[in-house]
Amino acid sequence: MRSSNPVFSRRGIGQGGQAGFNAGPQAGNPYAQGAPAANPYANNPYAQPQPGTAGFPPAAPPQSDRMTMDNVVSKTAITLGTVVAAAAVAWILNLGMGIAIVGALVAMGLGLWQSFKREPSPGIILGYAVAEGIFLGAMSNFVNKWAPGAAMQAVIGTMAVFAAVLFLYRTGIIQVNRRFMRFAIAAGIGYAVLSLVNLGFALFGAGDGMGFRTGWVGILMGIAGVCIAALFLALDFKQVEDGIAYGAPAKESWLAAFGLTVTLAWIYFEFLRLAWILNSD
Repeated sequence: MRSSNPVFSRRGIGQGGQAGFNAGPQAGNPYAQGAPAANPYANNPYAQPQPGTAGFPPAAPPQSDRMTMDNVVSKTAITLGTVVAAAAVAWILNLGMGIAIVGALVAMGLGLWQSFKREPSPGIILGYAVAEGIFLGAMSNFVNKWAPGAAMQAVIGTMAVFAAVLFLYRTGIIQVNRRFMRFAIAAGIGYAVLSLVNLGFALFGAGDGMGFRTGWVGILMGIAGVCIAALFLALDFKQVEDGIAYGAPAKESWLAAFGLTVTLAWIYFEFLRLAWILNSD
């Protein structure tokens, strides 16, 4: 059985155990490899061998090296906690926009580095969390001065989206399949292209760029950004579910935590920008 999740499919998870570990419901079953050898003790009920001896299958290997929900929750808590701690430091130190831009660039670089690595790296992921936290903390402090309460509104909005998408996913209202994945990725690419074009116009002297981040157009773009990020949040939940179902290694929990952190940071930033536009108008 093949996983529909693009991340795990690329790693070989859910492809019949070809990624270096067993997958599926028969994982760890010594008889799943074929017919068992004849047991010389079968006719003697008083002389059954012990596990590991001749004629008896070896004991099943421990599953402590497999991805579990507890692994994902703990790694996500560490990663998000790092983001929050770095954001709090940036807020308290009143770091300027220059530091915020540097943090954003560093976070982008580390995020792309991890995305193209074959193995999750806790060091890179936590480095991303620190840089992203500095960026979000400095931006939140800046926006909050112009629009008091914007940071808290963004936090509440992010929590609400997370809870809503989790509910819709767990109840089956949202079905994450290949069609859903293609639509989400296409929407994300389109949104990113529009944002980059708008930023390019703004950097080269066009003021607010193409107007995608101001007025009613900016509000609509912000709502679209939150909706698209919510689609990616559903993909993150699917990633976690696939990883556990197909027996992914425990280290893949860091990858799941990374995906959730990136998406939640995106949602928070969109809500922060929306709060700024609404309060400015």
